[in-house]
Amino acid sequence: MSFESLGLRAELVRAVSEKGYSDPTPIQRQAIPPILEGRDIMGGAQTGTGKTAGFTLPLLQRLMSSARPGRNRRAIRALVLTPTRELAAQVSESVITYGKHLPLKSTVIFGGVSINPQKQKLSKGVDILVATPGRLLDHAGQSSVNLSKVDILVLDEADRMLDMGFIRDIRKVLALLPKQKQTLFFSATFSKDIQQLADGLLKSPALIEVARRNTAAEGVTQVVHPVDNNRKRELLSYLVGSNNWKQVLVFTRTKHGANRLCKQLISDGIMAAAIHGNKSQGARTRALADFKAGKVRVLVATDIAARGLDINQLPHVVNYELPNVAEDYVHRIGRTGRAGHEGEAMSLVCVDELKLLKDIERLIKRDIPKVVVDDFEPDPSIKAEPINRGRGRQQQAVRKPAGKKPASSRNRPRQTSGSRSSKQSRA
Repeated sequence: MSFESLGLRAELVRAVSEKGYSDPTPIQRQAIPPILEGRDIMGGAQTGTGKTAGFTLPLLQRLMSSARPGRNRRAIRALVLTPTRELAAQVSESVITYGKHLPLKSTVIFGGVSINPQKQKLSKGVDILVATPGRLLDHAGQSSVNLSKVDILVLDEADRMLDMGFIRDIRKVLALLPKQKQTLFFSATFSKDIQQLADGLLKSPALIEVARRNTAAEGVTQVVHPVDNNRKRELLSYLVGSNNWKQVLVFTRTKHGANRLCKQLISDGIMAAAIHGNKSQGARTRALADFKAGKVRVLVATDIAARGLDINQLPHVVNYELPNVAEDYVHRIGRTGRAGHEGEAMSLVCVDELKLLKDIERLIKRDIPKVVVDDFEPDPSIKAEPINRGRGRQQQAVRKPAGKKPASSRNRPRQTSGSRSSKQSRA
């Protein structure tokens, strides 16, 4: 099956060909026809399946088909909501790439950068807006965005938006949109909360699922290396050096842990960079660019900051610390093994994390092979200690008691006031 056979117009097929693609992926084959028909979509797909193009291409075509001539100013007719800055930037890039031969305009807005340049772009009028929820509401509050003409709404990675506490923001955004619209809903996992949100949004949706729910992406080899907590960094450096890995994405639970591990790897002679919400957007962009260019061998990231990272043919993902939420494991290892390529995901698991490992194996319905690396055998006399709020034994000593939310809170869970979405800045 070709892109032409899916009913896409010549300009879009040309852009896809220039991107180097000839055959649509399974989710593209399933999603494009019903979206072109104007149907709502309930899509389940892991990262790396071609999902973004799967909704971007038909979205562009539908906007061209429903063009409104004679308007003095463009109105936003398509809104794409994403949970993080990186994913918003990635989707925006796809819109530009695939729409390069069409007379449509788009822009992207997210927190962590000045709001004024975004206002200037919006004031000129755009057809397609890609946004994170917090910054979109900032613009709505300052009357710099009008969503009353939106024909198509895309909720991308809805599960992550709920995990980040954006449900109230999403509902506020929905209140600004017309009731009559086409809604495209995508989620890698499906909890009861996700199902309830989808049920309230979608009308007789086409159900699209290219991978079994809550399962790891195909093509990813998974392995667990048991190791004592205080020898994880030594083992990681050994694996990177002895295998001569050139590109490794490493996950930690916390921003502090990411910074500390990055410094330790550099001291071991391994070029590394950290990416998380305490970094400025410029620093995050530079770190990712250096990683893609091979200037940095190891990119250390937190879960939220890594969501939406698009790294072609990433060969290795390492869970330096297992996530507290089992579903996040699926998202993490989905960074590799993308678009038909093979990848390797390994987890460095200490005795404290055995329960987290069991939760993950229960979710993915399989046991992950355990391989003890020579000279890194765990000490059986070490007893497990509890992991509180993503903090291992090393961080618990500096844990601060939780305080009351500041009075300036915008009544969004764990967010503070101002033009920046603190959910994203804390990633």
